[in-house]
Amino acid sequence: MSTMNISLPESLKAFVDEQVGQRGYGTSSEYLRELIRRDQDRVQLRGLLLAGATAEATAPADTSYFDALRTRVRQPRAAAKRKA
Repeated sequence: MSTMNISLPESLKAFVDEQVGQRGYGTSSEYLRELIRRDQDRVQLRGLLLAGATAEATAPADTSYFDALRTRVRQPRAAAKRKA
C-alpha cells in the first residue's frame, strides 16, 4: 500500500477526527479511503447515467417488460428447487 500525506486546516482535521470517533473507523486513513471509494462510485454512476442519457432509445419499460423480467429472474430459482 502506498502512503500519501495531506495537509488540512485545523477545522477539517477536527472534523475528520470527530467522524472517525463517531462512525467507528479505526483511523483517519480508513475514513478517507471510504470517502474516496464513495466518490469513485459516484463518478462511475454519473458516467453510466450520462451514457444512458445519450444512448439510443429502446422499447419502453412497461408492464409487460417487467413481467418478462420477473419470469426470467424466477426461472433459475424454480429450476434449482426442482433439482433439490
